[in-house]
Amino acid sequence: MVLESKSCVVTGAARGIGLALCKALVEKGAKVVMADMDAAALELAAANLGAAVLPVVCDVRQAESVAEAGRRAQLAYGAVDVWINNAGLARHRWITDYTEAEIDLMLDVNLKGTILGSQEALRRMIPARRGHIVNIISTASLRGIPSETVYCAAKWGVRGFTQGMQEEAGAHGIRVTALLPGGVDTAFWDGASDRKAPVEKFLSPAQVAEATLKMLEMDDWCVPRELVLRAMADSDFSVQP
Repeated sequence: MVLESKSCVVTGAARGIGLALCKALVEKGAKVVMADMDAAALELAAANLGAAVLPVVCDVRQAESVAEAGRRAQLAYGAVDVWINNAGLARHRWITDYTEAEIDLMLDVNLKGTILGSQEALRRMIPARRGHIVNIISTASLRGIPSETVYCAAKWGVRGFTQGMQEEAGAHGIRVTALLPGGVDTAFWDGASDRKAPVEKFLSPAQVAEATLKMLEMDDWCVPRELVLRAMADSDFSVQP
């Protein structure tokens, strides 16, 4: 896909990976709907990117809010060519310390939010028989991690959902990609007091954005179904020379 002039929706767009994705898309000449529930952070981020972006306050836990982001993209740009489900969060606790509210929040934002975003994207893309949905998941969908058990549960759910969607969407000419980053130096680690996260060894948001754009720009006949992306020095690589 040539990204110039394409209409893209990015959730969780006000900071971290989402903001890096928006910056990279704008540099490619794309038109971007920046969707985020933090209105103040969204306004600031959009102001720094200029007229190529349209900020939309969006709570990915609410179907009507997600649908509004899709409507705004269609109205402003005439189509939805790319939808990136990036919004996500974690609470770092031992299993017995999670509150019910924290469990609901992580499942709703990470899993339900991805499902609702994918539904809206497909409703916009199926009539055109073209488009690309990217779900930013995590390597937490590959293994269980102490103090991230509920986050892992949500992300395992997202990965299973994505695999099913790949089969359904492919019948309509729509590509679906799962991107599984390892550690990324973002606010995700705020509050992770139970362990020292070596963020200096992690990926940057810009590197995740670069990988995403490379997959989007592949020929439409080629479907990059899943990419695991880790920094060379990530703690998963425990063997030292």
